[in-house]
Amino acid sequence: MAIRLVVGLGNPGKEYERTRHNAGFWLVERFAQANHVALRKDGKFQALVGRIDPAGAWLLMPQSFMNRSGSAVQMLAGFFKIKPEEILVVHDELDFDPGVARLKQGGGIAGHNGLRDISQRIGSHDYWRLRIGVGRPPAGREGADYVLEKPMAEDKAAIDASIDKALALLPQMIAGDMQGAMNKLHTEDKPPAKKEPEEKEAPIKEPPPKDAPQKTAAEKKGLLGGLFGKK
Repeated sequence: MAIRLVVGLGNPGKEYERTRHNAGFWLVERFAQANHVALRKDGKFQALVGRIDPAGAWLLMPQSFMNRSGSAVQMLAGFFKIKPEEILVVHDELDFDPGVARLKQGGGIAGHNGLRDISQRIGSHDYWRLRIGVGRPPAGREGADYVLEKPMAEDKAAIDASIDKALALLPQMIAGDMQGAMNKLHTEDKPPAKKEPEEKEAPIKEPPPKDAPQKTAAEKKGLLGGLFGKK
């Protein structure tokens, strides 16, 4: 089943735009730019809204805060009669390291306020999730505070790399080939195995055939004389 609505989760406003919690916004914004799609503020849906082409998937970035993301999703999905399984939600994921992106359908919300509100509003967990890893907070730190901070440069580069990988597969997801996209997205790049040098086998000396003519004593003597010379 094709995806008709791609939702990027984040918090609106300059102070939040570079924080971990806005990883969903980052991906949808970059996808819109790559496809020359303008994301315009729509008061009816309380979101930035765009469409890939006249008959393509909708792109949605709710402009209420994260814990009220479901309102925009509910309104747009209800207006265009979009089913939960036709929705892909892109969000930050604490359980994955920066650089990891994973795709799944349904499941729990893992304490994510944006997912919680969406599930409650549309009355279903059956939408697809594209999870962008941002890493776990250090010991003693609250996840709610951690996601509202900017990632370190190294982590940001890793997050951007995972977004690049996901973006390359997003058209495949939208077309409905979720299994194919999942297989590619979840395959880690591994260095090629080193090829061991082939061992050359020592040549095997074959015994002379039984019917080979035997050399005479004189012939043997002449052969040895040729090898070692005469004394």
